[in-house]
Formats: sequence, C-alpha cells, structure tokens
Amino acid sequence: MKSYVVKIGGHALDTLRPDSDVLVTLASDVAALRDESTHVVVVHGGGPQIQSLLDAVGLESRFHEGLRVTDDETMEFVAMALAQVNLHLVAALNRAGLASVGLSGADQSLMTAAALGLPWGRAASVPTVNRELIETLWASGVTPVVSSVVTDEHGDLVNCNADAAAGALAGALHAEALVLLSDVNQLRRDPLDESTSVDLVTKDDVMRMIDDGSILEGMRPKMTAALDALDGGARRVLMANGMTPHALRNVLDGSAKRTEVVR
Repeated sequence: MKSYVVKIGGHALDTLRPDSDVLVTLASDVAALRDESTHVVVVHGGGPQIQSLLDAVGLESRFHEGLRVTDDETMEFVAMALAQVNLHLVAALNRAGLASVGLSGADQSLMTAAALGLPWGRAASVPTVNRELIETLWASGVTPVVSSVVTDEHGDLVNCNADAAAGALAGALHAEALVLLSDVNQLRRDPLDESTSVDLVTKDDVMRMIDDGSILEGMRPKMTAALDALDGGARRVLMANGMTPHALRNVLDGSAKRTEVVR
C-alpha cells in the first residue's frame, strides 16, 4: 500500500489555531489520500516556537551547519515547545475531521538516535526507526503526527532535526514520497538568486551542491534528509512552500512550485 511522509515546519506552522486554513486543508488533503487507500505520517518541526520559548527564558539560540546546538538545559525547553506544537496540531487536525494521534520519537521507541556531541551537544544523529507503531495506527485508521524528540540508547532525550526524522521515517516505510513543506518554495543553485530555482535534481546533484557550498544553513538538513530518505527506500522527495492552503494536494498534483529529488 502506498504511503507518504509529510513534514511541515518553519513558518508554515506560525498559526496553530484550529481554524487555520493551512491546517484545515492539510487535514482534508490527508483525508483524501486515506480515501484512496494511501497512508500518511505527518512529522512536524517547531523552530519558531522553540525560539520563542528560549527567548522567554533567556537562553541563547545557536546553530552549526543548520542544526540547533542543544545543551542539556536547552533540550528540556525544546521538548516542551515541540510537545505544545504537537498538541495544537493534533487538536486542529482532529477538529477538521482527520482522525489523528500525537506521538514523539520516544513513544514505543519509535525513533532512537545517538547525540552528536560537540559542537552540537544533544542534537541527534540520523535516527533508527521502529515502524511497528506507525503500522498499528494505520491499521486502526489513525494518522500519526510525530514530533522529532527522540531517545538515545539510555532513554535520554535527544533533539532530532524534524527534516532528518521525516527522512528516516520515509526511508524505513519505503514511502512513495517524502514531502517537505516549509516556508521555502524550491531549492536554488544559488541560495541568494530565486531565478536559479530547480524543479528536478538527482542525488548526485544534491551531493555536489552540498560539497560546493550551494546548499547552506537550514537547506542543508532538508537535502541531507532527502538523501537519507532515498537511500533508505523512499521513491522520491518533494520540497515546496507549505504556507498556502492545500499545499500538500498542490505539491502532489504538480500545480505548485516544487523541487523533486530522485535517485
């Protein structure tokens, strides 16, 4: 049976109200896929919400190669922020008619990963996925909504980048596609020049762009996740702007601008 892993994050989640057009139409798009016997996992980030909470408690935000530097104290606030995002997102999707349940990577050891250590601290390596819980929920007619807090081998919390979590899930589930929805339209060969946006790239193209520095900052974990998904068994990766209503439907039918990454 066909499946999709849909990651939504960045400013696409600025509004978590139940009447948000983005969330209401996401629910209907996922429900339409389920009506076609297609399974979906929704993975979410929460960068703006994490930033807001860290600002409120006076903790500095630092990034290295696109990943949040996460010391022990920061890890606790990351977990709080993502739990709140998960709760509001699940509430909105259920209100819109999509039967869904919220999870983190800690639930039934859904995802486990080692902490990277210096300079990232408790930021996670690429997680290992236990797909049993996802398949059980699918069989019950429920859509899993997953936050990217995972655990290490000792049961301690680790901050997994949401793109990386989605890529690992897409690979493990052999998804038809990993769909990355954020506040970015497409991958660019020159990150500062919109005219260099690309519709289709291969794994080799992406690897060259990472090596030559064309893929920077927040785009780096997205494209690394794309490579992980393809290496794990996903068929393709689609990246597009998720800030408009019916973003998922429009990405899948090709009516929205997108970048497709293939083997």
